[in-house]
Amino acid sequence: MMQHAEARLIDPPRTAAAPGAGKRLAAASMVGTALEWYDFMIYNTMAALIFNQVFFPSVDPMVGTLLAFSTYAVGYLSRPLGGVVFGRLGDKLGRRAVLVLTLSLMGVTTAAMAVLPGYATIGIWSPVLLVALRFVQGVALGGEWAGAVLLTVEHGRADRRGLNASWAQVGPAAGTLLSSAVIAAVTAALAEPEFLSWGWRVPFALSALLVLFGLWIRTTIDETPLFREMQARQETAKAPVGEVLRDHWRALLIAGAARIGPDVIYSLLVVFSVTYVTQVLHLPRSLALTALLCGAALNVVATPLFGALTDKVGRRPVYAGGLVASLVWGGLFFVLVDSRDTALIIVAVGVGMIFHAAMYAAQGSFITEQFAPRVRYTGSSIAYTFGSLAGGGAFAPLIMATVLQETAGTAGISIYVVVALLATGIGLACARETARG
Repeated sequence: MMQHAEARLIDPPRTAAAPGAGKRLAAASMVGTALEWYDFMIYNTMAALIFNQVFFPSVDPMVGTLLAFSTYAVGYLSRPLGGVVFGRLGDKLGRRAVLVLTLSLMGVTTAAMAVLPGYATIGIWSPVLLVALRFVQGVALGGEWAGAVLLTVEHGRADRRGLNASWAQVGPAAGTLLSSAVIAAVTAALAEPEFLSWGWRVPFALSALLVLFGLWIRTTIDETPLFREMQARQETAKAPVGEVLRDHWRALLIAGAARIGPDVIYSLLVVFSVTYVTQVLHLPRSLALTALLCGAALNVVATPLFGALTDKVGRRPVYAGGLVASLVWGGLFFVLVDSRDTALIIVAVGVGMIFHAAMYAAQGSFITEQFAPRVRYTGSSIAYTFGSLAGGGAFAPLIMATVLQETAGTAGISIYVVVALLATGIGLACARETARG
């Protein structure tokens, strides 16, 4: 079996897709992760803003926020299950069918959140059901990422894998941008009592329309040529999980480490910053959302540019450049935010998201290229999901909020971010360059 682990780690060169197909593939890859993260970020933002009142009203506001972020962590804890289950299916049955299923699961659970009664209506069952929905969301997201990357990577040219893989990486920032815009519009249109009563449900309900659009795009895309070739040659893995654990354990460690730093700093910039600005500094919610919108927009633009750069100079140099810049920014972030200056707060989030984009753009191709095609969905999914858990990414907002509450300062949060980034640096140092492999 070792021949499978060592052979064809990188795909053979392929010709470009038919005219127009490349754009549809990019859209199919990006729209899935954008929709997944639209749903995910709606929850994250609402957890930071009002879920302590809707689902945990009987406790202190900061404790309620900690509980809300605990349910956020549940969505991360269930991701590895989705990575194992859907990764296995993706390597046995195909990429496209799994992507349709994961998107459907995310859509159903998010729509259910739109009609979930609050604590005042059904008591303890309200947060219990919230946790259950978050669990299913996490399972779906755990199986989504690798398939979205492979959809473009395995259809496209070998010399454009970095750019092609980056389209799926645009999704999270695009979803963040869209969710932030929707939340900003709803909060601007409604008074505080109306927003608390029913307005927060509107962004969740709108996701149903987005899911239908995403499903339509994905069902018009063919299965990847590489997977069809493996099926024709009967080269698909019979037990991909076991094969990955046995023959690709080193790749798992390297790819998992690559997840840690970017995941933690993303949680700081996108999730925890909203809580810090609104509940600690007591600045307007609109300021926090504006900073988030600017940062997400910059990330959307920068990600494919960095993705294309990885095809020219390699995955590791781009990844390392973003990592070093993020190390510096992790130490400056709270200095800028604590100034309470509107422009500096926007800069703190926006510039940080550009540095994150350098790492995230390289991440898609870097992780998937560590594994042979026959187990690539499984290996990438396991590394992606367990890597996040290993670095505490699943609990990053909760860890940050706890450190802040226990120490009454932000130095511990900055140290946590720096340590996570250094862990990713170790993984990069141990990896081989795969851009021209």
